[in-house]
Amino acid sequence: MKRELALEFARVTEAAALAGWQWLGRGDKNLADGAAVNAMRSMLNTLDIRGQIVIGEGEIDEAPMLYIGEQLGRGQGDEIDIAVDPIEGTRMTAMGQPNALCVIAVADKGCFLHAPDMYMEKLVAGPQARDLIDLELPLRHNLEVIAQASGKALSELTVAVLDKPRHRQVITQLHDLGCRVYAFPDGDVSASILTCLPDSSVDVMYGIGGAPEGVISAAVVRALGGDMQGRLLPRHQVKEDNQQNRTLGAQEIARCVSMGIEAGKCLTLAEMVSSDDVVFAATGITDGDLLQGIRQQGQQISSETLLVRGKSGTLRRIQSLHRLSPEPQ
Repeated sequence: MKRELALEFARVTEAAALAGWQWLGRGDKNLADGAAVNAMRSMLNTLDIRGQIVIGEGEIDEAPMLYIGEQLGRGQGDEIDIAVDPIEGTRMTAMGQPNALCVIAVADKGCFLHAPDMYMEKLVAGPQARDLIDLELPLRHNLEVIAQASGKALSELTVAVLDKPRHRQVITQLHDLGCRVYAFPDGDVSASILTCLPDSSVDVMYGIGGAPEGVISAAVVRALGGDMQGRLLPRHQVKEDNQQNRTLGAQEIARCVSMGIEAGKCLTLAEMVSSDDVVFAATGITDGDLLQGIRQQGQQISSETLLVRGKSGTLRRIQSLHRLSPEPQ
């Protein structure tokens, strides 16, 4: 992938974040997401790429734009796969809460895992524990290995976990082991990135979240030299085991079979993202642990973007000023 393209993808997430920010705190997450989707799609279509959405807003019958399989770009240049989350944290944006981001990951065609939009169990650690984690083994074993590799005691580890009812027992287990727990409401992409940053206190991210976010996380974790494993889980194994969820879970398993993936199988980082030549960009909408949010300064708006290029291992933080555009009607 051409090096010059990396900055263009930063412009894509900036545009999406600015559009979503117009709906900050207005109480409607769908309008915020729709604005970000429109802006992201418009920017992608200005680029000299032959891009295809492999992770996006859903299937073609669920999403009119940025749907899985949609072709984007000007039809010339690099042939690439695109994984997007126009707003990671639509509810946070609507309610004016922290840690809302716009994210994109891109790689050469065929490098991203193609998986249904279902649940994924995830274990993420930083570069110090690369090639040491194993999702098939108990969580305690993995934490002990990570602690040893980091030169820490278990009581010094900080583990990020989605603050969901399904993780109550995990959080209790972590407390019993003496670990520090960072329970975050949404946004496991940003939590995964924190495990790989030298100035972050987060050592591990563990929990069950969305598979699309899992693949996006895998892309940036690989680019930053960390490690991650995942496991696709049908709905009835995560939520209440009733007839409706069993039916939906069976459909998810069938989708996995049709895509050549085995639900419940441990997926390595290389199986989720098969190349180091990835680009990841994220722009903050609201202030968070990873990025500063968009701020208005008179007639200008400031933004902060994280840009990671896996081939060179370069991480950049880009501070930008933009002209204030009219408020949404």
